[in-house]
Amino acid sequence: MSSKPESLDPSDRSLAESVMLDGDEQAFRTLYRRHTPRLYQFTLRILAGREQDAEDVVQETWIKATEKLDQFRWESSLGTWLMGIALNLCRALFRRQDERWLEMREDLALSINRPEGYEPIDLEDALTKLPSGYRTVLVLHDVEGFTHEEIGRRLEVSSNTSKSQLFHARRALRRMLTPLGSREART
Repeated sequence: MSSKPESLDPSDRSLAESVMLDGDEQAFRTLYRRHTPRLYQFTLRILAGREQDAEDVVQETWIKATEKLDQFRWESSLGTWLMGIALNLCRALFRRQDERWLEMREDLALSINRPEGYEPIDLEDALTKLPSGYRTVLVLHDVEGFTHEEIGRRLEVSSNTSKSQLFHARRALRRMLTPLGSREART
């Protein structure tokens, strides 16, 4: 009886090399299946649940990634690199749609008022209600695990700006997710 290696899955690097050197479609499909679910969820959160935009960004991410694959230096994981491309495409989409990227106004986040007897909302729904910059920093930090320094580099802001935006995003989320009676009882 022969023992099997723990993992028979080829590495991202070997698959990427097959795509680059041989145009190996099966290698590309393996990479696509491996990374697209997380990439799509990440993009969907950044784009506030706009499914069509998220699908378009994921498709464009793969197009750009295959065009630039020979320039990838493997200093990070392929998944992280793909998320960086997707994040830049999301930012470009925000700009095209004339949204103010990372102009976080506290009064906007805090002005989310609920009528009496509101129904609590789930986290995913609350995320879609955050301003795009707050949402982006929150997803990058709390969901994807990036440090404030990494977020700052990716978004071209200071790490202090990232920390501030995360603070405001969390506070806005708490306001949306906390039942009105619970807030009044605490004050």
